[in-house]
Amino acid sequence: MVELMPFNNTKDFHNYFSRMRAIPTAIEQTINVMKRGIKENIMPPKVTIEKVSTQIKKQTEIPYDESPFYTPYLNIDLNISNALKDSLKQIGKLLIYEQIIPAYQKLNSFFLEEYYPNARDDYAITSIPNGGKYYNYLVKYHTTTDKTPKEIHQIGKDEVNRIRKEMDEIILTLNFDGEFSDFLNFLRTSPEFYYDKPEDLLNGYRAICKRVDPELASFFGKLPRIPYGVKPIPEYQAMSSPTAYYYGASADGKRPGYFWANTYNLKMRPKYEMAVLAIHEAVPGHHLQISLANEMEDVPTFRKHSGHTAFIEGWGLYSESLGDEMGIYDTPYSKFGQLTYEMWRACRLVVDTGIHAFGWSRIKSIQYMSDNTAKTIFDIENEIDRYIAWPGQALAYKIGELKIKEIRKNAENILGDEFDIREFHDKLLESGSLPLDILENKMAKYIRDKSKL
Repeated sequence: MVELMPFNNTKDFHNYFSRMRAIPTAIEQTINVMKRGIKENIMPPKVTIEKVSTQIKKQTEIPYDESPFYTPYLNIDLNISNALKDSLKQIGKLLIYEQIIPAYQKLNSFFLEEYYPNARDDYAITSIPNGGKYYNYLVKYHTTTDKTPKEIHQIGKDEVNRIRKEMDEIILTLNFDGEFSDFLNFLRTSPEFYYDKPEDLLNGYRAICKRVDPELASFFGKLPRIPYGVKPIPEYQAMSSPTAYYYGASADGKRPGYFWANTYNLKMRPKYEMAVLAIHEAVPGHHLQISLANEMEDVPTFRKHSGHTAFIEGWGLYSESLGDEMGIYDTPYSKFGQLTYEMWRACRLVVDTGIHAFGWSRIKSIQYMSDNTAKTIFDIENEIDRYIAWPGQALAYKIGELKIKEIRKNAENILGDEFDIREFHDKLLESGSLPLDILENKMAKYIRDKSKL
């Protein structure tokens, strides 16, 4: 909240006071929903919430002037008197001490005494009431298809086998002496693949983005006006955050989009993953697609911000393959990193359905990911817990990417020399996020119309 709000005048600070005062209410409402979860036996697995108490407690134990909520008051850059600045600071301090900290303390007590003890031991969503039907719904919701868990499980296995062959070919070109598992261990443990300083990691990401930016004009006729930046994930949330994520620009375009990179535990942030990750989260991935949607004209506002996961994350994964066409993966290791990310999404199809439809254990799921990807064990464990906590969402990436690639292949086959990659991408993105069946129908019409010219 603090990172995303403006603090350009005293009105902005008073808006912030209103939000600070509303935090206890939001927490009380959250507790009420959690109580309903206990009553109806709709609870998360214990393994996915073990760190929550530590996260809550941290907000209550640090001095007020080190709290993320106090950040705007540290350097008030306004043309106002010192007395007024001191007044703003005092209000912020009191709100933290008298309202926010007690609310978090109440939340933590409830969590430890009532919520966590009632969390379930089973991993599968099928262990909650009507869980089987719910999972089938989630599969349809996140993929926007009618594919069954069984079909998706098999698609995942087929993709894992295909990508594995490409990975083996790269290892052969490197003349590596050892098995596939030995190569993965080499990538996970060799110091050459890791930075020692957080700022070096961030600068590495920024350098990659600068390499990609000039390539975009060859693949897109229309680019977003909204800029983007690279920022570190805040320390207080980094431990439990993914390797990176994208947060879109404000609706009015006054705040840019940001690619947030995790600088916690640098030995878990390999260099060979950086190019593919920057491409997915920034350009031509999430920033480009989401910003273009935000800039659409003559459409209802909800269309600009609709969030069909299969389209958004399918585009992000498809974008990773564009990095190959742009020549960004210029070493065998960065290409292997791209394949690792594609393999990771293929494994998701197998593991998510395995856990929630076919009774896979957490250990079996971790082992499957470990056997097939170069992701670090730390990342893999976090990812598996994510699939347990968020059933079905992880299926969207690969299903969406495969559909986009299928549409592109069909366009190339039908249009031949008339196929224009810039026009194709512009058409694909011009309507914002769409369910896959609507996207397919829209692009089929575009291909038909263009083939008749």
